[in-house]
Amino acid sequence: MGMVKKNILVTGGAGYIGSVLVPILLSAGHTVTVVDTCMYGPSLLDAMHYPELTVVRGDARDEKLMTRLIKGTDYIIPLAAIVGATVCDRNPDRAMSVNVDAVKLVLKLRKARQRIIFPNTNSGYGIGRTGKACDEKTLMKPLSLYGRTKVEAEKAVLKAGNAVVFRLATVFGISPRMRLDLLVNDFTYRAVTDGALVLFEPHFKRNYIHVRDVARAFMHTMDNFEMMKGEAYNVGLSDANLSKAELCAEIKKQVPRFTFVESAIGEDPDKRDYIVSNAKIEKTGFMPSVSLSVGIAELIKGFQIISKNQFSNL
Repeated sequence: MGMVKKNILVTGGAGYIGSVLVPILLSAGHTVTVVDTCMYGPSLLDAMHYPELTVVRGDARDEKLMTRLIKGTDYIIPLAAIVGATVCDRNPDRAMSVNVDAVKLVLKLRKARQRIIFPNTNSGYGIGRTGKACDEKTLMKPLSLYGRTKVEAEKAVLKAGNAVVFRLATVFGISPRMRLDLLVNDFTYRAVTDGALVLFEPHFKRNYIHVRDVARAFMHTMDNFEMMKGEAYNVGLSDANLSKAELCAEIKKQVPRFTFVESAIGEDPDKRDYIVSNAKIEKTGFMPSVSLSVGIAELIKGFQIISKNQFSNL
């Protein structure tokens, strides 16, 4: 049976995840409309040759624009977000309007048959119990405004129905719209450029996932939507529930001159500390394909080209 081609609307489609996902959707034969403010530059240039791509420079909070764009779509993927604890704290009103209100606008405008795949963050778990993995039944206790906005949006999406939610692990890897503020990307960049890093709260653990595997999770969900709908799924590498110190040790294997020291004073603004079970999405047949070590190797190669900190959400 051939794949059914779909009309897909991606808000924030020129961002870190979107600029990897959109070309994959297009190469699979789908028709894609991207709406993005393009505040981070021209990251989708390599996809412009697809006649099935439409790019709209606009804001996902613009009701008139979104009313027009949502018409006739089969899937809506709301990627537009103010991402990260620091940047949300700096402008809380904007964080609420983009991360929550824009998602609620989509829910208001779409027809019940139009499907939504929404990416939350698993940072909503906050601080887990030692040795016990957070699964999808674990209570969400976000520590940051960023986490709270994403959890609020998730609740609205699941309540509205005909939707699937991802609780994404910390994403890493090279993207045309690169980000250096993500933990693996940041630590690898520092290893390559500075050769040294001071760690705060080095025992804090979290889970990781490659950006290409995030894109694959969207494709997998479209193929299995009826089986998966109405649920949230953790999406991460099951063998990569690592502390910051363990992550640095993994990077050091490939950057031998890298030294990292643990600081007794000072603290990380991002307090989350948990391990995650990804068994639920794995049971649907999804398995990540890019290991942490392969992703680190890719980042090291990319950082030969990126010469200064030009990519950040900070």
